[in-house]
Amino acid sequence: MKPGIHPAYGPVVFRDKAADYAFLTRSTATSDKTVEWEDGNTYPVIDVEISSRSHPFYTGTARVLDTAGRVERFQRRYGSTS
Repeated sequence: MKPGIHPAYGPVVFRDKAADYAFLTRSTATSDKTVEWEDGNTYPVIDVEISSRSHPFYTGTARVLDTAGRVERFQRRYGSTS
């Protein structure tokens, strides 16, 4: 890799306020806000709208779409070409 062209890669806390969940990982993302983590160190924090703790797919609250009904409704509306 060429030196001096890549962004800094370091520890960052991502915080999902909707689920009251935060996790420490490494990223090139930066922030002016900081938070004191469980280990006593201060890290930049990035607030996210959704994470695995609040996403419907991971929480098991995902809705199953009625795809068969949609296909039938489409065929009734526009007819079959075959």
